[in-house]
Amino acid sequence: MDIILTPFSWLLEVFYNFCGSYGLALILFALVVKVVLFPLSLKGKRSMIQMNMLQGQMQKLQKQYGNNRERYNEEVQKLYAKEKVNPMGGCLWSFIPLIILMVLYPIIREPIHYMMGITDGGVLNAIAEVVNWNTVAVDMGWLKEAGEGFANTAYNQLYLASLITPENLEAVRAATGEAGSQIFSINFDFLGLVDLSQIPQLKFWEVEHGGFALFLLPVISAGLSVVFSLVSMKTNAVNQQSSQTNSTMKSMMIVSPLISLWIGFSMPAALCIYWIANSLFSMIQEFICGKLLKKDYEKAAQMKAERERLEKEEEKEQRRKAAEERARRIEEEKLNRGKKKKGEKKPADDDKIPGSVKEASRVGLRQYARGRAYDPYRYSEDGPTVYPGEAPIFTKKPAAEPEQAPEAETPAVEAPVEETAPAVETPVEENVQPDAPAGEETKE
Repeated sequence: MDIILTPFSWLLEVFYNFCGSYGLALILFALVVKVVLFPLSLKGKRSMIQMNMLQGQMQKLQKQYGNNRERYNEEVQKLYAKEKVNPMGGCLWSFIPLIILMVLYPIIREPIHYMMGITDGGVLNAIAEVVNWNTVAVDMGWLKEAGEGFANTAYNQLYLASLITPENLEAVRAATGEAGSQIFSINFDFLGLVDLSQIPQLKFWEVEHGGFALFLLPVISAGLSVVFSLVSMKTNAVNQQSSQTNSTMKSMMIVSPLISLWIGFSMPAALCIYWIANSLFSMIQEFICGKLLKKDYEKAAQMKAERERLEKEEEKEQRRKAAEERARRIEEEKLNRGKKKKGEKKPADDDKIPGSVKEASRVGLRQYARGRAYDPYRYSEDGPTVYPGEAPIFTKKPAAEPEQAPEAETPAVEAPVEETAPAVETPVEENVQPDAPAGEETKE
């Protein structure tokens, strides 16, 4: 653990020796961490944009292999490998500030150990005796009652380091022997308002020195967390791929301030200073990334708009096809209505209707729009027929027929339609053959 924390503690010590203020040292520490990790953050945002650009292809894969989850995952991995996109690259960078906070926590909690390099319990007891630990700790409220010796638990080492002042530094060094050369006084006073070695209290009025200023630190930290979430949502609007992503971002707007409040009121104020500085630098980083990735954001926005347009057109086309399919089914039902089950003989009336009549009665897809027995010869000169090829129901008569109507009335009604034609032809043949006898009678 010491191997991991040593570089961070050394960096914090360098900044403290440079500015002489523990609070400013933490702010510089946060700034350097942001600068060092900026390339990773930029890469993570670019990865998020690339992931958003692949949404169209991923949706196609989901439609194609939606039922086969294993095959879908394989195809998605192939797509990531082809496009050289890391699906985890967009979210890992957001956890880095929390990781740094976890690393910074033990350094702030035990400054004598990590910043001064003292691990011997005897040296800590010697320092506690010189600064009158038992009495001062009880008076300041750090301990409920005086005990025997110094216990290196909770934040006792942080409180002990705050008692080492320039006035008693020489006495402390003299009491600790060789290790005394490594001991130095840490200025925990920040801007003359708060002592960063103390923990903010909800009942700030019970704190004698700077209680209200301490109380404000967690509140400011939580407020900046909300502002940072809003800035991040606006900057990464193109990367919000779905309603699920939007709900996640809204949830973070609630969770992040709660985490800030919990850190602020349960840990030393020094961590609050780091968290506030981290939020400020993160907002600045968002604006810088937005400028650097402007073209990528615009390209992603265009692809997103194009994808939404294609989805709307596809949805419209599907609705049109569905409407056509419904119309086709309805028409098939109409065509099949009245037909007998398969294997049964068709009705005699249906067999009598020739194909020409069926086609003549069709209007578009409606086969019998003009009637199942529509007569295409309805307005012909010969008059309508029951079916094409049969004799007309009535024939067109000459103008002289009305005078002879009484004589022809009975045969016209009783005679069948088919015998009308031979009745006309028979008198012609009889007039040709009896010409000779008629002549003889004339001569006589």
